[in-house]
Amino acid sequence: MSNVTVNPVVYEVIRSRLLASTEEMRIALQSVSGSPTVTEASDFFTGLFLPDGSFASMGFQVSLQAPVVGHLIRAVHDRPHLEVRDGDMFMGNDPFVGALHQNDLQLTGPIFADGQLIAWAGVEAHVTDIGGMDFASWSPRARDCRQEGLRIPCVKVVEEGRPREDILEMILTATRLPAQLGLDIRAFIATINVARSRIAELAGRYGAGTVSEVMRLMIAQSERRTRARLRELPDGIFRATDFLEHDGEANRLYKIHGVLEKRGETLRFDFSGSSYQAPGFINCTRSGLEGAVIGSVMPMLAWDIPWNRGILNCCEIVAPDGLVVTAQYPAPVGSATVEAIWTTTNVVSALCNRLLACSKSYAPRAQAVAQGTMATFNLGGRNQYGEPFGLHLMDPLAGGYGAFASKDGYDAGGPHNSPMASIADVERNERAVPLFYFYRRLARDTGGCGTFAGGASAELALTLAGVDEAEALIMTHGAEVPNTAGLAGGLPGATVVQRWAEQGASEGVLDAAARFEMLGPKPGLRPMRRGDVFAVSWQGGGGWGDPLGRDPDAVLRDLNRGVISTQTASEIYGVSVVDGALDRDSTEALRASIRQRRIGVAMPARTVVGEVLLPIGPALTIVRNAEGDHVIGPSGHVLSSGHTRWREGAVSAPVQADQLPMHVLHAELAMTAWYCPVSGILLALDIHRADETPQHDVEIDLAQLTAPTTAQNVA
Repeated sequence: MSNVTVNPVVYEVIRSRLLASTEEMRIALQSVSGSPTVTEASDFFTGLFLPDGSFASMGFQVSLQAPVVGHLIRAVHDRPHLEVRDGDMFMGNDPFVGALHQNDLQLTGPIFADGQLIAWAGVEAHVTDIGGMDFASWSPRARDCRQEGLRIPCVKVVEEGRPREDILEMILTATRLPAQLGLDIRAFIATINVARSRIAELAGRYGAGTVSEVMRLMIAQSERRTRARLRELPDGIFRATDFLEHDGEANRLYKIHGVLEKRGETLRFDFSGSSYQAPGFINCTRSGLEGAVIGSVMPMLAWDIPWNRGILNCCEIVAPDGLVVTAQYPAPVGSATVEAIWTTTNVVSALCNRLLACSKSYAPRAQAVAQGTMATFNLGGRNQYGEPFGLHLMDPLAGGYGAFASKDGYDAGGPHNSPMASIADVERNERAVPLFYFYRRLARDTGGCGTFAGGASAELALTLAGVDEAEALIMTHGAEVPNTAGLAGGLPGATVVQRWAEQGASEGVLDAAARFEMLGPKPGLRPMRRGDVFAVSWQGGGGWGDPLGRDPDAVLRDLNRGVISTQTASEIYGVSVVDGALDRDSTEALRASIRQRRIGVAMPARTVVGEVLLPIGPALTIVRNAEGDHVIGPSGHVLSSGHTRWREGAVSAPVQADQLPMHVLHAELAMTAWYCPVSGILLALDIHRADETPQHDVEIDLAQLTAPTTAQNVA
């Protein structure tokens, strides 16, 4: 407890200045760094921390990096030989200390005022290469984290304001891109210096104790607001699962299974049902798991609450050691951010939105999963001037955003874990490295179909320009797993499609007869020669609600702007278009026919009369009468009584991947659709292991529900 009392007006002034300082840190970083990953794609984090490593403010960049620099700060405190003095700065990137993966370099510096440590400033960003056995430090061949690049547990790189050039030289010696990394590190130092200057000014004006107390109050206020929001949401247990294919060694399938138990004002995330750690580089450590959880909870449940440690204080994360999300040393973790961490954010997003969908107040905010994968393409070698170059292509951030319960998702909207995601102009990338784009555009049939459609993803094709050969590192997950799950009957976004054509272009022109081969999820490092073409489309956003519920006029608009095909309009949306015009009578008949095919002969409805308690998405409702609590479907038919495991009363049917546009399914996976047995409305589509039965995803604690003061009878 602090004995400092802060005037409310002073609190707001200092709070605003702290947030502005965080923004100035961003400006400094992007102004100095020469890496397009930082300057164009904003793949970084800046923030201010309490002395114990709790983050008090952050920018709107990569949300899953928010708590991670705090681990580095605690690592400094845990090392008695690291004396902390004014002007010092400490660097790290070790996932087994607290980073996400080796490419995410961290720098933190203490901030002193009146002779006492009052805060830390921190920055973290993805660097293109940090050494290791393969270019870009992501190697599908790695079987040990010691093969993946230089690991820096915690080292002082600036001492009382003077850079330790010997340490920096050692770090730069490990990378294939010393000039680029060196400039990034200088940008990090400038970023910390900006924060030190701004906070010192604040402390000089208002006092060190006052500034420290405001930072603590910021965290406390966010925690209070988050707990208040959680009290508005129903208690219960929610489940979600996502999968990773191919660990870099073999096309094995890994499950990330999350169980959210919401009680009162707390959230408990349990990942104990996830697969054991992999022999390949797809794992993440416990710090990555923490980042994935908070990286989804903040945008999904705390969209209007200042993002800081207070939100994480409301969450408990449970998982034993040795899982794919809690890998133990020396497991390879080089691609953690785009594999296990990214997939975990999908799971947490689905869990949080299933919770929101069961709230009358917040149900309109619920949404499907956004861009379930970050396909990776790195290009490196020597340019036409003989200089080393390297590019981590950030264009895959243009995947589709998930549909909402009240509107469509955004085309090329990107992931929810990067609220300010952006990609470089084509010309900027072509100027930075010797490559040439044939096209970058929206891809047809990539968004998940639904009453509200997931956003379409982008696609591109590129080749070399000005050099004869370079190295391309290509990898992804989601080529055989639809990771952007739909909700409430919405369909998942398309799977990733990666293609390669040897000598598919000449003199900067794409050959119309180029013979493309399909690449698997982890082709890895391969030579790219003049005339070779790489083409890829990414995952669109998940859909929301039964596609047959979509406004036919909206389907026609999607068809006219080229984001869906005529086959999708007819077979998935049940919309009949004749000579470019909507045939409403044929559409109504076609949709009725599809619903009948789904369930065969409709069963007689068994309805109840009761008081509406809660929704479960747009089509299911919990009602209460003298006989108990029931879940009823869109036709009023009772699907379950005494619990919310409504699948027990629904009709299930297998769905083949070729029934959905642009989908490929791993051999060990299956899809099961669940329909209302009376109306034929699609209630959910589960993606699960073929040898497992889909789990019930929503189990509301009915005992804690009270009837509304103004009852609504449902017959």
